Amino acid sequence: MQPPLDDRALVAAAQAGDRAALDQLIRTHYDRIYAVCRRITGHDSDAADAAQEALIAVVRGLPRFDGRSAFSTWVYRIATNASLDELRRRRRRPMSVVRDDDRPDHEHVDPVAHRPFEQIAEREVLEAALRDLPDDFRIPVVLRDVADLDYQEIADTLDVPLGTVKSRIARGRGMLGAALERHGNQPPDSRRPTEAP
Repeated sequence: MQPPLDDRALVAAAQAGDRAALDQLIRTHYDRIYAVCRRITGHDSDAADAAQEALIAVVRGLPRFDGRSAFSTWVYRIATNASLDELRRRRRRPMSVVRDDDRPDHEHVDPVAHRPFEQIAEREVLEAALRDLPDDFRIPVVLRDVADLDYQEIADTLDVPLGTVKSRIARGRGMLGAALERHGNQPPDSRRPTEAP
């Protein structure tokens, strides 16, 4: 059995017209694309819309992808932009009284039916605290702690200086920790130091 192809080989094959390679690229990155969109937009339905737009943009833009950055960086940049576009569209939409996401059956990619209640409650508190962060701080934190991009990749994705990225992540994590403490939860111990690459 052949080992799985890495992104670079899959991109080359997909650019040459291999639909199976394109499908594998999308399947490999979809969960993280959705997670980035979910954490940036704060709602399942908006995240699904943003992820769909991101996938369309990835497929359309793949022939022009030149490999100067990692494929994952390029994809998360597209997902981030699709999420920001969705946030702008949301601000222009009239507010409804009840959102689909507020109903008990809103779980999408990460079902929680099998998890203990405490984990569900903690995740919901974390989601709420993250959603309340201003975009300038939430988005870099999401790209670091959800998408696992390094600081330079985040700077490239957001088109801001590296020092700004580090500062926003540090401040965003601080605000997130304070929000979690207000809800009686401790911030996760797994947060990486801001200085790490």
